Amino acid sequence: MTPAHSKDKPDLGPKLRELPHKPGVYLMRDRLRRVIYVGKARDLKKRVSGYFIASRRRNADPKTLALLDSVWDLEWHTVRSEPEALLLEGKLIKEFRPKYNVSFRDDKRFLMVKVDMAEEWPRFRLARFKRDDNARYFGPYVHAGALRQTLHFMRKKFGILTFGRGAPTERELKSSAFQVLSRITAFSPDQYRERVEQACEFLAGQSRELVEELEAEMRKAAEKLDFERAVELRNMIENLRKTTKPMRRFTRHSLPSAIDPQADVLALKDALGLAEMPRVMECFDISNISTTHIVASMVRFRDGVPDRANYRRYRIRTVEGQNDFASMAEVIRRRYSRILLEARDTARNNARETNVETDGEGIDYSPEFSQESLAEAVERAAPAVRLPDLVIVDGGKGQLSSACKELQRLGLHELPIIGLAKEFEEIHRPGRPLPLRLPEDSGALRLLQRIRDEAHRFANGYHQLLMKRRIAESILDDCPGVSANRKQALLTRFGSVARLRRAPLEEVAATPGIGPRLAAQIVEYLRQRE
Repeated sequence: MTPAHSKDKPDLGPKLRELPHKPGVYLMRDRLRRVIYVGKARDLKKRVSGYFIASRRRNADPKTLALLDSVWDLEWHTVRSEPEALLLEGKLIKEFRPKYNVSFRDDKRFLMVKVDMAEEWPRFRLARFKRDDNARYFGPYVHAGALRQTLHFMRKKFGILTFGRGAPTERELKSSAFQVLSRITAFSPDQYRERVEQACEFLAGQSRELVEELEAEMRKAAEKLDFERAVELRNMIENLRKTTKPMRRFTRHSLPSAIDPQADVLALKDALGLAEMPRVMECFDISNISTTHIVASMVRFRDGVPDRANYRRYRIRTVEGQNDFASMAEVIRRRYSRILLEARDTARNNARETNVETDGEGIDYSPEFSQESLAEAVERAAPAVRLPDLVIVDGGKGQLSSACKELQRLGLHELPIIGLAKEFEEIHRPGRPLPLRLPEDSGALRLLQRIRDEAHRFANGYHQLLMKRRIAESILDDCPGVSANRKQALLTRFGSVARLRRAPLEEVAATPGIGPRLAAQIVEYLRQRE
């Protein structure tokens, strides 16, 4: 096949003839080998070949025509079913962020079922994120409607609790939707857990016997001409099969990558005219969706890939109202003043061990090192404390100027820094009146966008977490007998309302200022508002 860098577009005919009649996902690449579109298909050959039929191309919309004109290569991955194709498509779109895809570019995840076996009465709940909380997770599930119907069936069949928290409530016991639960009162938590284990085995795929029972019941209903019941059972069987069918998990590490981090880092060095490769980059973003919680994030990339162990998040302390410039100044000051303090402390400890003469800041400024920059001195004095090779702030001239002033106050005049303004993807640099605009297909720009988007995601995630905590904590505001000081004492002791709900009565009563009587009122108050 013609090399990707050739000026002549390669003939895709041979690849189109190789396409299988199987479900899967296809990737379209441009002349630079970048993935520009990801799609799924029940039949790869029919779906992909259809793009290149002359009659269909003549009636295609401008966006599709632009896509097809840019396609220089095809790639596909077969899977076992259409739902698997949908899962893989979503993973690949999140991985590659193709310019012609719109769906899946948000952070929406497929539903999973979560069961926390640490609870006295484990419940089956829906979740979109798998957390490291020792709970059991099943899924993800492509068919949300089928999943909800399956949970409804499981509640009736196994007598398990869904949604909510804690032991069965009076409402659940009396509701017609929870008829099976009326028998739970006769069981101990241990006996109930046996039912939960059976339901977990069912979700894990051990459902053949149960489905066969339902099929036999469906045939009997049809023989008795009870077609309404037969259709109901048929739909139930389809939902169960969709939910309990084994599904492969596609992880980030199992996916091919169209991104070349090393090449993008080199391209960024050349585009910005940096003296050294920006191997370590730190990017800052401010999230001030509301004035209640203004937060910031710092993400670090090493050699073009996320270094998540060194991500940091901040709550803005000194700024009143929404002020991005002042907020950016605060987080830059806190981040790099801390690095300098850590370097000073490390250097002082080293000096005590080796009897090296140091100045009051803990860094050796003897004549042989007098020509080095503060950044070099920091790294030499404390190699484990590393300043980045490039600082990136999310914003334009205002954010960049605020950040530069703080770096200058800290003596970090030579630390490379840029601002990336989102509207036109303009790169602002200190002392340069005009912004730099890189081509859309530039690897350097795509790298900056990935870093900026990751900082934005991390900041928004922290903001949402604080808002959820605030909403949860506000329930105590209306609890009789709980003053602001008592509320603070409870949250300090237990950390969150969720932990307070699970705490024994004795522990609640042991909180300063609470006592047994008020503790009983608090526990009952929270139980009624689950």
